[in-house]
Amino acid sequence: MPTRTLDSPENVRFMVDSFYEKVQADLLIGPIFTDVAQVDWSKHLPKMYAFWENIILGNDTYHGHPFQPHLHVNQKHTLTIDHFERWLKLFSETLLENFTGENAEQVRQRATQIALVWNNKLEYLNNDSYMEK
Repeated sequence: MPTRTLDSPENVRFMVDSFYEKVQADLLIGPIFTDVAQVDWSKHLPKMYAFWENIILGNDTYHGHPFQPHLHVNQKHTLTIDHFERWLKLFSETLLENFTGENAEQVRQRATQIALVWNNKLEYLNNDSYMEK
């Protein structure tokens, strides 16, 4: 049974590291990170620590535009609901396997919102080809 709670920067970092280990090993979305986006993990992970610490702990460590990189990736490789569903599945598994408490459930809900909104935005852009005519 999970005993960690999402109440410290160390535990948020553990969550991010555990999640991205799953992402890198995943056959569907792993190649998008490594081959398409060519993620430099030494730069990406600190951004993700700050992003999730900001959401979970409210410590105002993240200052950026998290959707923008997804737009660039989508231009190279169309991101679909399947990609976002897999991302969310891996994220939820990471939480269930490692964390307990109210913050874990709130973070799962927030991740669900992010995945749905970003998928909807990209789906709209991907299907908005009539404007190019």
